[in-house]
Amino acid sequence: MKKLFAWTLAAVLLVSLAALPGYGQTAQDVLKKIIDAQGGRKYLETIIDSTSSGTMELTAMGMSGTFTTYQKEPNKLRMDMDIMGMTITQAYDGQKGWFTNPQNGNAVEEMSEAQSKQFARQAMGNDYLLNPQKYGVTYTLKPAVKLENKDYIVLEQTTADGQKITLYIDPSTYLTYKVELMTLGQAGTDVKMEVYSSDYKKIGQSLVPHFQRIVQDGAEFGKMVVTKVTFNDKLEDSLFAMNK
Repeated sequence: MKKLFAWTLAAVLLVSLAALPGYGQTAQDVLKKIIDAQGGRKYLETIIDSTSSGTMELTAMGMSGTFTTYQKEPNKLRMDMDIMGMTITQAYDGQKGWFTNPQNGNAVEEMSEAQSKQFARQAMGNDYLLNPQKYGVTYTLKPAVKLENKDYIVLEQTTADGQKITLYIDPSTYLTYKVELMTLGQAGTDVKMEVYSSDYKKIGQSLVPHFQRIVQDGAEFGKMVVTKVTFNDKLEDSLFAMNK
């Protein structure tokens, strides 16, 4: 159960670079278009925190429930889940990750180093998109890839700790269609995870995916439907703090 929800949706926003029909674009050209598609630099700089909620179906587990996710700039994240009578929280306070363990009376426990690093990457907010160099995030151009008879921009993002994440960007909208990375599976071993995002809806001036499908090692793991998104709710740092 400790690693059951390691796939949580979280930092699917960071993107840059491109190779696609319409050659001649530079990394910075594409990055600017991605930022513009999300509402523009000036608008994204005004978003200090975000809250999203909805329903989830863990297809591989035969389980379903609800979730609420909180993100505060630049690197705080919390996800509360109600799954089949269990209440589970996972969070990153900007320095370390923690979770509540339903198998131990919902006791608060600190994440392992590997889990904490993974959650830290998921906690990356808009500032990582706007100022990647400040956080040691780099990008590598890859050849365009055809998915379902459509060419997609392919970017390989490398975080400061060496994690590589491949992003597939729709060249007609500059919105993320798919994210691919290695992550911790239920057994604590690395598995290939793919997150497909769709049903983008405008929240304020930004476009936010309201449906995500999660695939692990080629098999569907789960689905998430976002029903509500709000920005700038003045979330307190204490919401993300580990309190034993």
